[in-house]
Amino acid sequence: MQIGRSFKNKILSPIFQFLHDSRAVGIVLIACTLVSLLIANSPWEAAYTGFFSRLFDPATGHHYELMGLHLPNSWLLWINDGFMVLFFFLVGMEIKRELTVGELKSFRRSLLPILAAIGGMAAPALIYTLFNGGTPYHHGWGIPMATDIAFSLGILSLTGNRVPLSLKVFLTALAIIDDLGAILAIAIFYTDELHFMYLYGAAGLLVLLWLLNMLKVRRLIFYFIPGIILWYCIFNSGIHATIAGVLLAFFIPLDKINALEHTLHDPVNFLIMPVFALANTAIVFPPDILQAFTHNVSFGILAGLVLGKPLGIFFICFAAVKLKIASLPAGANWKLLWGIGMIAGVGFTMSIFIATLAFKEAEVQVVSIMSVILASLLAGLSGYIYLMATTRAQNKLRR
Repeated sequence: MQIGRSFKNKILSPIFQFLHDSRAVGIVLIACTLVSLLIANSPWEAAYTGFFSRLFDPATGHHYELMGLHLPNSWLLWINDGFMVLFFFLVGMEIKRELTVGELKSFRRSLLPILAAIGGMAAPALIYTLFNGGTPYHHGWGIPMATDIAFSLGILSLTGNRVPLSLKVFLTALAIIDDLGAILAIAIFYTDELHFMYLYGAAGLLVLLWLLNMLKVRRLIFYFIPGIILWYCIFNSGIHATIAGVLLAFFIPLDKINALEHTLHDPVNFLIMPVFALANTAIVFPPDILQAFTHNVSFGILAGLVLGKPLGIFFICFAAVKLKIASLPAGANWKLLWGIGMIAGVGFTMSIFIATLAFKEAEVQVVSIMSVILASLLAGLSGYIYLMATTRAQNKLRR
């Protein structure tokens, strides 16, 4: 009995305390990223990267058949297009709650992250075009548009309670809208073929989910079954399948959201997200790594993510507030908003994905991917340091 109590106090209690610390998600994500990069650039590289990168071998195809269904054919696809839907479902429910009864209930506050996302997509794309317009690399303008919602929120979580909850909600909403914008850009400009039969099927399922809402259906099984079919239709339509998680979340009855969030929080943040980080950072550095950063494509991506994101987000928000068409989140100020813009420069997964679609040449893809990694590292690190320094200075002034 004494041994069991000692084990619980000395081993389990610190683990549970860590898991309930708001910074735990960011720490775990960063640790998994470092582990993945180290293994990918070690003697075990072939086995490790081979496990995830089979997706990029044209000989494997994009789907496999199971009872006549077209499904993901690799662990990387299952992680990014399958399991990550639960992450987007979770953040989608958070946004719905905030829009309905929380920080974004006010129209002026809910409008701000929409405008911020637009500015945060337009400015990086414009800056990239300044470096690469009129060149064979102009098609990469979409690469610095994206904000990686998982990594940006993970880094912001490292600030603990120093940053107001309203700004964390703001970044979540901004990143989701940004992701939707990136998905639209992929569908319109970077997708060779859309399968409209599946898109029509998805639209029909959205109408069904809306009707369930109107009829005040409360049993979640009646939402989850159409939700799974919705994911299947979007996955096969040519559009990134994770949007299905956000769309389904908006139809979940409000009184069921708190319980669902509680159930999904730990599995998503401490199982799915670490696996996502391990899979998507299995990147082998080229031997001439420094040369990758002397290319015009690299300049456009670095400047777009590190400078374009905060500039676009800050100035469009500043104009909207001054024109009184939107208002700052509760407890926020302009200095903190600039820091959020800096962290939004963490493009990572979606930016890397767009890079593989924008360029067919392996050399340019490597330059793009390395530039996204460096830009995301700079944006995340500088944003974290800036926010910690700013909040520390503001706390001193209040004393």
